[in-house]
Amino acid sequence: MQPAKHILGVRRGRFSVGLLAAVSATISMAVLLAMPGTAEATVATVPLGTATSFGVLAGSGITNTGSTTINGDVGSYPTTTITGIATMTINGTNHAGDSVTQSAKNDLVTAYNTAQSEGPTSPIVADLGGQTLTPGVYNSASSIGLTGTLTLNGNNNANSVFVFQAGSTLTTAGSSQITLINGAQACNVFWQIGSSATLGTNSTFDGTILALTSVTATTGATINGRLLASNGAVTLDINTITVPTCIATPVSTTTSTSTTSTTTVATTTTSPVTTTTSVLATPGSITVPPTHTGKPWAGWPWWVGTAVVGIGGIALMVPWKMKRRLRRQR
Repeated sequence: MQPAKHILGVRRGRFSVGLLAAVSATISMAVLLAMPGTAEATVATVPLGTATSFGVLAGSGITNTGSTTINGDVGSYPTTTITGIATMTINGTNHAGDSVTQSAKNDLVTAYNTAQSEGPTSPIVADLGGQTLTPGVYNSASSIGLTGTLTLNGNNNANSVFVFQAGSTLTTAGSSQITLINGAQACNVFWQIGSSATLGTNSTFDGTILALTSVTATTGATINGRLLASNGAVTLDINTITVPTCIATPVSTTTSTSTTSTTTVATTTTSPVTTTTSVLATPGSITVPPTHTGKPWAGWPWWVGTAVVGIGGIALMVPWKMKRRLRRQR
């Protein structure tokens, strides 16, 4: 038989090893649970290169009707024609068909191919209206439509990327809109369109359209993004197009509580001590009034009242005992 100390030491050793193993496993599990998902990491932003500054970029010319504002650069190549430029307000540079436009067109081809090859993909229904989507790559083998509102939720990450792939067309209905929440940014939303895109009357659209053929923005459509057509034309009609700017710092919509530093002066307050005499406590002494009128019991009502307050039921005995003592003293 082994000595008790030895056995106890072994058991303690085994217990310590088991405890350490359990703690290690718990910590490992906590770390794994705390690690963010890697699904979004597979969605890379689409590099636009020199096409980044363009609000409108076309392959076979630009046509405009009415008062249109473009907050960004404009260009078309190989067809350099721009019709209706007199009613266009360009807060950028009209590069027409210069070398900058030509370089941008080459980068547009690269961007289109990159967006088309992004994955893994999630299938989407023909109409995106009424849906809320998180960062990822969404694919439709045919067309994409939008009636109503599409909400893009960035999951509190300003770098979240959304890529939409359409095998053929993109068509948005009149007054349709895209809403960006929780850090989602128009600069990180890309629409790769296999043929042409048409934006409905008075609709609001977010993101960069990379169309293989043409892009048409109907009357009153507002675009927070870019209209980039590789081979075809871009048609405008009283539109506002703004090249989006990315915010580098991640955005969070979680309500935070601000902490204000306050210097607190410690104050010591002496609370009055209240002593409560219990009914079952030892009876207290009764003080006899110093002045007598010849009738010792003249002060009895006071004694009785005091006794009732102080010692409860014993008070009924006080007058009788006090009277007997006074008679004996005589």
